[in-house]
Amino acid sequence: MQKVAVVILNYNGKTFLQQFLPGFLSCTEGHEIIVADNASTDGSADFIRTKFPNITLLPLPTNLGFAGGYNEALREIKSDYFAIVNSDIDVTPHWITPLVEFLNMHPAYAACQPKIKSFHQKTHFEYAGAAGGFIDSLGYPYCRGRIFDLVEADTGQYDLSTDVFWTCGACMLIRARVFWEAGGFDADFFAHMEEIDLSWRVQRLGYKLACLPQSTVYHVGGGTLSKTSPHKTFLNFRNGLTLLAKNLPLAHFWKIPFRMVMDWLAALKFVIENKPSHSWAILKAHAEFLYLLPKNLKKRKNFKAPLMPTKIRSIAWAHFVLGKRKYSELKHQ
Repeated sequence: MQKVAVVILNYNGKTFLQQFLPGFLSCTEGHEIIVADNASTDGSADFIRTKFPNITLLPLPTNLGFAGGYNEALREIKSDYFAIVNSDIDVTPHWITPLVEFLNMHPAYAACQPKIKSFHQKTHFEYAGAAGGFIDSLGYPYCRGRIFDLVEADTGQYDLSTDVFWTCGACMLIRARVFWEAGGFDADFFAHMEEIDLSWRVQRLGYKLACLPQSTVYHVGGGTLSKTSPHKTFLNFRNGLTLLAKNLPLAHFWKIPFRMVMDWLAALKFVIENKPSHSWAILKAHAEFLYLLPKNLKKRKNFKAPLMPTKIRSIAWAHFVLGKRKYSELKHQ
């Protein structure tokens, strides 16, 4: 039997631990549960020691972000599969069983994710991962069930399992061997889009990824960093460009300056909306991306790399110009 470690990375999420750890204990079929604490200052570690002594606590010396925190924690864990789960996830009975059974039966797949729905609006998908992630030819991410900020109601329209381009870092199961073979998360991402970068590298190694709607979890979202935070804007725009610099075939590098122009339009939109701090965050993201570009180019590996894997050329064009509001309305290649 394959060993599964359910690893929850926590940073000042004591409230979420109080709310959701009992569900993990009752719904995770006896698999080991580990909380890796990213140097929280809210008493999270002491709370786990006293209230949940049967859960393994792995304290980290400093806050290394999502990417670095998981890398540091997973190095200490011996397991066949890593279940990477946010602290603000509400799991459902037997949530992990379909994921484990799928990877057991399909060696060509490296990782899978459940259907991820909104904790606060349980009839709808959740922004972060919905029913599986994709990117367009310019590297913009979207999901079955979510295009930009428009999130669909779940009416069973995406209840078939499907191959995806990326599995969501909020809740995913991945083979430990492949996680390390691909190099783990890129700690320089700190947070946001690191799972897309990892998913791309995993596929360049020849593996597949899937979403299995037979499993469902509910995600609060924005538990550590609010969607309205300019720092989140900074991370998203910097990491979106870094994702392309690390993974695009050289013949497609022209897309990077094109993306930067698109980002300037987004910055202008923030100015019009009287959100100058977000415009400034985009400019800072570009400055740091360019500063770190030589370092990131050195990370490129000579894997057997496919061309840009995508189902649609431009999700922005499809959504904002053609008015496509749902994944099912997209004209895929």
